[in-house]
Formats: sequence, C-alpha cells, structure tokens
Amino acid sequence: MNRQTLLQILDLARWAPSGDNTQPWRFEIIDDAHIAIHGHDTRKHVIYDFDGHASQMAHGALLETLRLAATRFGLKAVWNIRGGCPDDAPIYDVMLQAAEIQEDPLVRFIEKRCVQRRPMRTIPLSATEKEALATSVGNSYTLQYLESFTDRLAVARLLWDNAHLRLTCPEAFRVHRDVIEWNARFSNDRIPDQALGVDPLTARIMKWVMHSWERVTFFNRYMGGTIAPRVQMDFVPALRCASHILIRPEKTPASLQDYVLSGIALQQFWLTATSLGLQLQPEMTPLIFRWYVRAGRPISQLATINDAAVELAGKFEQLAGAGNNTPYAFFCRVGNSPQPRSRSLRKDTENLMTT
Repeated sequence: MNRQTLLQILDLARWAPSGDNTQPWRFEIIDDAHIAIHGHDTRKHVIYDFDGHASQMAHGALLETLRLAATRFGLKAVWNIRGGCPDDAPIYDVMLQAAEIQEDPLVRFIEKRCVQRRPMRTIPLSATEKEALATSVGNSYTLQYLESFTDRLAVARLLWDNAHLRLTCPEAFRVHRDVIEWNARFSNDRIPDQALGVDPLTARIMKWVMHSWERVTFFNRYMGGTIAPRVQMDFVPALRCASHILIRPEKTPASLQDYVLSGIALQQFWLTATSLGLQLQPEMTPLIFRWYVRAGRPISQLATINDAAVELAGKFEQLAGAGNNTPYAFFCRVGNSPQPRSRSLRKDTENLMTT
C-alpha cells in the first residue's frame, strides 16, 4: 500500500450520497494503512438534518463506499468510531489490510449511482429484483413496498401535502436557497437546477422567487406559487414509478453507530438498485418531519407548520400501516428510466483532504 493507492480509494469513496450534496466529511491519511474520516453534520442550520441523523447515515454510506472501493485494490477496510469525539464531529478510523479478495461487483456502479427526480416508467419490479434488493440490506432491515396504483396515488397525495409544508416553512427556505446552483447542469457541491425535475419556465420563476422570503410569501399567497413545483417535483413523480420503498430497521436507532449502520444498508440498497438498471429518488422529508413530531420537537417558529407536521406524520403512519414508534431508516421511489442528464457531482479529493 502507498499514498497513491489510498488517494485512488478515496477518489471513489467520495461519490457516496449525502443530503443535498453536502458531503459532510473530510479525509486524513494517517499512514499507508490508516485513513481517518472526519465527519460533521449540519443540524444547526439545516432542518432536514434532525439531530445530525441524516449526516450520520451519509457517513455510513461513505464508509461502505470506501470499503467497496478498497476491494478494487485487493484490500479489506475495517472501521471504528474513535472514542471521545462528540456526535456532531465524529472521527472514523479506517484500517486497510491486504487480503485475497476480488473486486466487489458493486464497485463499478459507485460513480453511476445518482438521483432521478423526473418521472420513471411504472413497470412493476420483478421477483428477482425484489429478492436482490431485500438481500442487499441484510437481515437487520426489511423492505416495505407501496407499488399498486392506489398506493402510489396515496404517496402522491402525502408528498403533495408534505411539499406544501416544505415550501411554506421559513426555516426550510434558507436551506433550499443555499443548496441549489442555478443555471447549471452539474454541481460539485450543490444540486444543479436542471436536476430538480421542473421545466425551464418553472425553474426561472423559482430562481426569481427564492431571492427572498418576502417574494416567497407573496408568490405563495397570491399566485399559487407552490402548485407548479409540487406537481412537477412531487405529485407526478410519485405516480410515475415502479414502487415506493421503505427500509425498516428491526430496532429503533438510538446511537451514532445505529445511524451509521443504516447508512451502510442504504448504500448497499442504492448501489444494488443501480446494478439492476433501476433509478432512485430519496423521499426522506416525510420521515424527517415525523422524527420531529414523535420526538415532541418543533420544526418551525410558525405554529401552523408544526401543526401541519403532526397531521402529516399521522397520514404517513396510516399509509404505511405503522404505529407511532415504528422505525424507518429510508423512504424512496424506484423505477426504470434513462440516466439523468443533469446531476450532482463531488468536490475533488484534494479539496476534501484535511490534516
């Protein structure tokens, strides 16, 4: 092993998914067999990172991607969480060992995996595809499918309501404003507007409106400002897919490690879906808003937003046939479609290094 090999592994690992392409990690090469991953989260300024859990799952996805990438070089990667670090700034020590192992078949899909926000085909998943997806998450997680037209319509209605909450919440506005790169097909550290799944006119209007919260409130109140984005980004895509899928852990996550392990299962699931020729879009905000509600925590300074979140959590649980305490780690839709023309990229490896 040498530094160049480690940099090649990290160059693949950096393609792991993270919420809004935040890439909440930095890399440190300690020696030729030791990489330290310096994690962080965005809980202080991103409402979608409830107690850092979304970022912690992203850390797990990164660690799993690094483990897979190491197999390309005949290496085994073993990680642990360094003791004494706070949960909002964990350090993961990854040790690399020479091993007689073949490259994992999922490695070649690491860079191909991406988010598809546009409508997909409604061709049902085959039994073989379902078996592969179920195997990918391991024995500690189960999959729940919402795939009939009735189910997809119910999810579409849920996401319609969820999007209204999301687009009228001032705390969410600040996040949306900062994570979109306008007039872009690709973005190294944000979401390019051409990947949002809206038509060019809607994108131009959104760019103008999102200049300020005052414009947002005026447009929403007098001009039905949420309708076009909700139709194009939520309602139609929810109908146009093969299935919505929930990943459910066998026990409720309670620690940093639990959420990291959920992220590992998530990345195995997503890469397996990609290997099957399926596209995927996360649908996490209903789960995140539900985390706030069941924890008894407010989402917003506006009481109307918090009341809507309580109602939304009840609708989700009715749709999923779940109780108040039923844990879920991930919610997404999958289906066949062409590869997206626009997508988020990643920061260069050298820009992700730290000392």
